[in-house]
Amino acid sequence: MTAVDLPSQHHEQYQAFKQLGLKLDMSRGKPAPEQLDLSNGLMAALDGYKAADGTDGRNYGGTIGLPEARELFGKLLDVPAAQVVVDSSASLSLMHDVIIYSLLNGTPGNAPWVREPVTFLCPVPGYDRHFAICEARGIKMINIPMSEAGPDMDLVEKLVAEDASIKGMWCVPKYSNPGGVVFSDAVVARLAAMKTAAPDFRLMWDDAYRFHHLGEQKLEVANILDACAKAGNPDRAIVFASSSKVTWAGSGIAALAASPANIAWWTKHAGIRSIGPDKINQLRHVRLLKDVATVEALMEQHRLLLKPKFDAVLAQFEHYLADVPGVSWTRPQGGYFIDLVTPDGSAKRTVALAKEAGITLTPAGAAFPYGNDPKDSHIRIAPSFPSLDEITKAAQGIALSLKVALAG
Repeated sequence: MTAVDLPSQHHEQYQAFKQLGLKLDMSRGKPAPEQLDLSNGLMAALDGYKAADGTDGRNYGGTIGLPEARELFGKLLDVPAAQVVVDSSASLSLMHDVIIYSLLNGTPGNAPWVREPVTFLCPVPGYDRHFAICEARGIKMINIPMSEAGPDMDLVEKLVAEDASIKGMWCVPKYSNPGGVVFSDAVVARLAAMKTAAPDFRLMWDDAYRFHHLGEQKLEVANILDACAKAGNPDRAIVFASSSKVTWAGSGIAALAASPANIAWWTKHAGIRSIGPDKINQLRHVRLLKDVATVEALMEQHRLLLKPKFDAVLAQFEHYLADVPGVSWTRPQGGYFIDLVTPDGSAKRTVALAKEAGITLTPAGAAFPYGNDPKDSHIRIAPSFPSLDEITKAAQGIALSLKVALAG
C-alpha cells in the first residue's frame, strides 16, 4: 500500500475537502435551471384558449384530456389516442390514483383490493416514491433483484403463479431509477404472458425516461400494451408518462395509457375526484411540443447539458475508486441517475460523511422498500441539478467519503 492509499491520507483529503464549504442538495433528480430554460417558450406558446374540438380550456370538463393532448401522448407512447388519458402535472399522481381506485373500488369486474391483503413486487434498486405509495397504503412489498436485462423473471413468474395476494408490480422499463436498466424484449414478453394467481394483476409501467437518452444510441423497449394484448392479457399493463423532465418539472402534463376497459374504469372514478384537468396547460404544451420530432429535438438539447455532468461523475469515480475492492457503479445510457455500489455495510456511513462535507444525497436504502437496503450498499447519485463544476467537486467528495467510510 502506497502512502497516498493509507487510511490517514484518506482522512486528510476528506478534511481538506470539507473546508471547501460546499452546500449541494443532490437528494433528487431535479432538472437544472438551464434545462428548464429550454422550455421557456411555454410562456408564449398559448395563442388562444380553444381546443381543436372547440372546448374552452378555461372552463370545467375534459376529464380524459383535450383531444390534441391525447393525440400527442398517443404518438409519443406509440398507442392509439383513444387509449390515452391526459391529466395532472405529474405521472406519480396518476399512479397513486390507480392504486387508490383499485383498493377502494376494484379493477374492472373484480372486487376491491382492500378486502384482502395486497402485495406488490418491487424490482430493486428502484424508485423510492413507488415504494412510498405502497407503504402508505398498507401494501406489502417483495424485493425482486434486477439484472442488466430487467427483473429476475424466474422469481417473478414463480411468485405471481403461487400467491393471489400479489396484485401488481412496479416497472421502470427504460433507464430505470437508479440502475439505468433497460428491459429486454424477452422480459417484456414474459411479463405480458406470465400466469398469475390474481386475475386482476397489474403492471404499473412507469415510462418516465422514454426520451431521456445520454448516449447517441437511442435504446427502445418493446410495447407492453401490444405485448399484453397479444398474450391475451389486454388489461394487465397501465403505462404512465409525463413531460416533467421534458419541459418544466413542476408544471408539466401527465398521461396514462391502457386498454379501453381500463380507460373507461379510470375515467369513471376520476370523474368523482375532479371536474377536469388544467386544459390551458395542456394547450400550451401541445403547441410547444407539437410532435415526436420536436420532442426528440428538445431532448437532444437536454442530453447535451446532462451528459457532461454524468461523464464528470464517472471520471471522478474512476480516478478515486477504480482500485477500491468491492466498489462499482453503473454507466447509464439514459435517465437521471448513477447507482454507486459500495462494499456491504458502507452506504449509510458514506452518505453521512458526504452530508458532513456539504453534499446531501438520497438517504441510503431509499431505493429499496421500507428504506431498507439489506446489504447497505447502494447510493443513488443524481448529477442533473448542480453545475458542471459543482458536480465534479461533489463526485470527488462522495468518493472521499466512501474511502473514509471504508478506512474506519
